[in-house]
Amino acid sequence: MKDYYEISVSINPCAIELVTDVFFEQFECEGVIQAEEKYKDLELVETTNDIAKGYILFEEEKFAPLDIQKIFYEARESLLEKGFTEEELGSWSINAKKVVNQDWSKKWKEHWKPTRASEHIVICPSWEEYALKKDEVLIHLDPGSAFGTGTHATTQLCIQAIEKYLKNGDFMADIGTGSGILAIAAVKCGARHVIGIDNDPLVIDVAVDNAQMNNVLNKIEFKHETADELLKTHPGKFDFIAANILHNVLADIMGDLKALMKNGAYMVLSGILDEKKHVVFDAIEKQKLQIIETIKQENWVAIVVSK
Repeated sequence: MKDYYEISVSINPCAIELVTDVFFEQFECEGVIQAEEKYKDLELVETTNDIAKGYILFEEEKFAPLDIQKIFYEARESLLEKGFTEEELGSWSINAKKVVNQDWSKKWKEHWKPTRASEHIVICPSWEEYALKKDEVLIHLDPGSAFGTGTHATTQLCIQAIEKYLKNGDFMADIGTGSGILAIAAVKCGARHVIGIDNDPLVIDVAVDNAQMNNVLNKIEFKHETADELLKTHPGKFDFIAANILHNVLADIMGDLKALMKNGAYMVLSGILDEKKHVVFDAIEKQKLQIIETIKQENWVAIVVSK
């Protein structure tokens, strides 16, 4: 069994995807724990999401703790130069320690159990079993390297909005599809077809595998694409849109998202820290979208709008 470095990075929770990218792009990373969660009877009772933990092979001749710190600090400086703020990123205080004789690529799976994401939808890891109860909808999932296990508040808020506002027969777009979980949930809730897009080409195969596992791939099309690219082929076509991405990205692409919507369509916007919701509210007001509901879980907010 190989030895590993456990690298802990103190962050603002909204920067979790940025830190995860550093782990996978700069190291041969075996896995990242984005949040540590405790559950009781399928319900989340405690979340720690201000520390990201990643695991890389211990190679003394290749990396020392100071080398690892330098890589993260340089990545953080690059993000600051691109316009992210100190507040948005958090401190990125780095701690690297050697851990012995554990397969961290599998270890994280021990802590992920079946999770209730909404009133009726339960997310079950592909390696777990779950006895379905009356009126429950089960989604099997293996996230691979993609974001979206169903345990994170931003994902659960989207699923709750899909369950409440998506109508039977709707045509939906899933912007930033990740593991494909929202697209799958939409089909399970009655969507006739979903297009799921992501700017990371590596997640598309993961999403396809998950849709196949849930027997819904015939109703979902996954693409390596951005919102403005989707707009070229599907202007004003969608009855429902889910966009679970960073608040600043939501603000930047709000015009494209609006242009993808039919008149009367609904859209759920998530991935928004409560302290950053004003950025998204300003973009919604600028595009003259109507706010239907604002829902909150822990320190995350989702906003449901219509056109």
